[in-house]
Amino acid sequence: MTKSKTTPKSKLDNSEFQGSTATIRKLVYRLDKDFKSQAPDEKSRKILSVLKDSHKEEIVEAALLKYYNSEELKPYQAELIKMQRHLERTGKKMIVLFDGRDASGKGGTIRRVSRYMNEKKYRVEALGKPNETQKTELHMKRYIERFPHAGEIVMFDRSWYNRAMVEPVMGFCTPEQYRRFLKKVTSYEENFILDAGRTVLLKLYFSVTKEEQARRFERRKNDPLRQWKLSEVDLQAQELWDEFTEKKKVLLQKTHTKASKWWIIRSDDKHMARRETMKLILNSVKYRGRSRTLDFKVDPDIVIEGDRELRIMKQQMKQFGAPLS
Repeated sequence: MTKSKTTPKSKLDNSEFQGSTATIRKLVYRLDKDFKSQAPDEKSRKILSVLKDSHKEEIVEAALLKYYNSEELKPYQAELIKMQRHLERTGKKMIVLFDGRDASGKGGTIRRVSRYMNEKKYRVEALGKPNETQKTELHMKRYIERFPHAGEIVMFDRSWYNRAMVEPVMGFCTPEQYRRFLKKVTSYEENFILDAGRTVLLKLYFSVTKEEQARRFERRKNDPLRQWKLSEVDLQAQELWDEFTEKKKVLLQKTHTKASKWWIIRSDDKHMARRETMKLILNSVKYRGRSRTLDFKVDPDIVIEGDRELRIMKQQMKQFGAPLS
């Protein structure tokens, strides 16, 4: 089989994947041959005018990589269904927080995690700005109101930890509100984690480099299908990078505890972040029927405990003058 010069070799090492490569390549070239064997219509002529050999290889590579990534996630998505059934059967609850910088891949990961789940037994919560009444109430209250019932999973696309990151940087809360939150939040969490051991809490912080964040913002600006993602915070995220980094450091110092850990997900590579997040979720619960052949060990370069991340940030500060993510 002839490999594309631009196709990543590491993605072509197993024979099953090589078979997929050949299949996709044959389909692309057969399409080209079919176009040329009959009088092309206007649409076909437009395709042929740009379908050069280099484009064919790009199509093969893009289709192959997308197919491979999708197939690699499916065994873990099947395990998530097993885990979901276990939670339903035992009446346990799960809360997963997806926090982190803008454009760090939180939403895409949530979609992959929940793709095949029973939609009646999970919810995704993405709360907007509090209304005037909610502003007068306990910050945690509107989140607690959306906590899972027995047998349910709730994934928060940004959580109550907005009070520790976005709000103080953007001036959406007072310094006193910020300090009070950091002082009280872990005691709130311990209260519902100690709910007779029936609630699992996972706190995930998606960490993207400044360069990758800038690239993703640029894509959003130029893609009409993604422009809706740009927010007021997004537009200032690069300028306020150092301020967000400082809040991340304080967040980990004050709210990473033995009972309520933070897990940092390196997310420059979206696919790796999605796969390792699934492993982390699956490892948080013991459930029946767990696969004996699937690799559940998380990649230590992608999934990092909060205390280790703090040490890395300090090392980067000494070496580079600032943390890198």
